[in-house]
Amino acid sequence: MADPGPAWKSILKVLKENRVVHLTLIDPDPAKQSSTVAGKIAKLAEAAGTNGIMVGGSTAFGIIDETLQSIKGQVKIPVLLFPGNVSGLSRFADAVFFMSLLNSRTTYWLIDAHTLAARYIKGFNLEPISMAYLIVQPGGTAGYVGDARLIPRNKPEIALGFGLAAQYMGFQIVYLEAGSGAKNAVPLPMIELLSSQLDVPIAVGGGMSTPEQAAAVSAAGAEIIVQGTAIERTILEDNGKQLSKTIKAIQQAKKRG
Repeated sequence: MADPGPAWKSILKVLKENRVVHLTLIDPDPAKQSSTVAGKIAKLAEAAGTNGIMVGGSTAFGIIDETLQSIKGQVKIPVLLFPGNVSGLSRFADAVFFMSLLNSRTTYWLIDAHTLAARYIKGFNLEPISMAYLIVQPGGTAGYVGDARLIPRNKPEIALGFGLAAQYMGFQIVYLEAGSGAKNAVPLPMIELLSSQLDVPIAVGGGMSTPEQAAAVSAAGAEIIVQGTAIERTILEDNGKQLSKTIKAIQQAKKRG
C-alpha cells in the first residue's frame, strides 16, 4: 500500500490532536452559488476552524474547475473532491475521496465508475483517499441517484456488517450519509456501534443543522463531521459564527467523551 499523501496526513494530524475533524462540503452547482461565492464560503469556513473543504454533489456535472480554482485561491487547508460521478473530477483539487457506494444495487457505483475514473486520477496526480460510502434512510438525492438499498435506521447491525467488510477490504474511511439536507442525522446508536467495533475513522454527514446535533454525533463516536447545506444556508449571513460554534461543540463533545 502506498504511503499516505499530504491531504490524508493532514486529516490524521487533526484527528490525533483533536480526536475529531470537521469538513465543509460545497456543492459546485452554479444554480446554488457562483464560483466566487463558493470561494467566499470556503474562506469563511477556514476562518471558523473547518479542517478541509469538500467539493462535489450528487448532480454536479463537469462544472467544478472554476469553483475549485476560486476555492484554492482563498484557503490553505486541503481541498478534497467528493465526486458524484466521473464528471466530478478535476486537476485543481488536492485529493479525491475514492468512494464506493457499498449498498448500491448497481455495480456502476461500486466499481464501474471507479474504473473509468482511475486513469484520470493518476493523470491529474490527485491523491486518492479510499472511502466506503453507506447511505442510511432517508437517503435524499444521493440515495436516489446512487440506487442505494437504504440502510434502515433501526438496523445498526446491518451498517456494522458493511463497515467491517469495508475495513477488511482496506478502505481508509467509512462514511455514513443520511442525505443532504436530511431532517434527521444518522441514528446515534448506529454511530456508537460502529465506533466501538471499527478501527478506521467514521465520517458522518447529513441532518446536522445545529451545533447541538453535530455535538451529539461527535459524542456518539463520529471522527469526521461533514456539513454542507447547514453551512451554505448561514455562513454568508453570520460570517461563520454558527460554524465556529459547531466546531467548538464537536471538539468539546470529544473531550467529554
